Amino acid sequence: MKLIKNIQSIAKEVIRQEAEALHKIVELIDDEFENCVYAILNSGGRVVISGVGKSAIVGQKIVATLNSTGTPALFMHAADAIHGDLGMIQDNDVVLVISKSGDTAEIKVLVPLLKRTGVTMIAMVSNRESYLAKNSNFILHAFTPKEADPLNLAPTTSTSVAMALGDALAICLLEARGFTHDDFARYHPGGSLGKRLYLKVCDIYPHNALPVVSAYATLQEVILEMTSKRLGATAVNDAAGQMIGIITDGDLRRMLKEHDGNGILQLRASDIMTKSPISVEADEYAVKALEVMQSRSITQVVVVEEGCAVGFVHLHDLLREGLV
Repeated sequence: MKLIKNIQSIAKEVIRQEAEALHKIVELIDDEFENCVYAILNSGGRVVISGVGKSAIVGQKIVATLNSTGTPALFMHAADAIHGDLGMIQDNDVVLVISKSGDTAEIKVLVPLLKRTGVTMIAMVSNRESYLAKNSNFILHAFTPKEADPLNLAPTTSTSVAMALGDALAICLLEARGFTHDDFARYHPGGSLGKRLYLKVCDIYPHNALPVVSAYATLQEVILEMTSKRLGATAVNDAAGQMIGIITDGDLRRMLKEHDGNGILQLRASDIMTKSPISVEADEYAVKALEVMQSRSITQVVVVEEGCAVGFVHLHDLLREGLV
């Protein structure tokens, strides 16, 4: 096996060149980019993305990003377009064609066919003087001075630039459409990411017991309630049923240490409890309950509705749901 010298230096140079190219396209974001955004917003249709080679792969990634952020999109391979796939294009669609040179044979065949349909065309291209650029309605200028490989041939820097422009386009459309947290959750229901976005406290706590005692409960009653419900804590309610405190096993240990066993049988729940305990609303997202537990270094949190304790969420519940 041939020994390659300066592997780390080569890797750093590739990343440096790609970072510089990304920095340069920041300066190219102008009214022309904005016009592309409005063209898509005002079309009322979908974004159909096309390309060949590595541009096709980049196009598929941009399609996925657009769909997941509220802009309907689909991919049409430039080579397949001339063999029937042009039929997927509707009158109000916008077609985004990706090509670094804008002068490849497949693109020169595709562009006249697209123009014949009358759809709005956007060219994502490095060469503004190319055939593709000159025959499109709008241009996303993906300027790439040089690829990162020493032969200046392998699509490296150009694909990074194209994907970054695609991300910028998707996020601008997301902002313009007022895409919300709930919208994102609707499009990403699977896995731990989905659960972070849609799982709520009220989906979890009904599966747990609700340990609760009155403010006048004896120490024996407190301990029996905590052990029987197996959560290591109990809510404390006043006479009206409103939660006024919580007792955890830590509170019991501190009480025993402070009293040294003297007079503990005369203590009531109100003497032991922590007043104004940390709580979460039943309609809160489960990930919020996790954040509360982590920030306060606790393992369970009481769930409330209109001041009343309705349940508990334990760290184990969130572990089981894959949120941790």
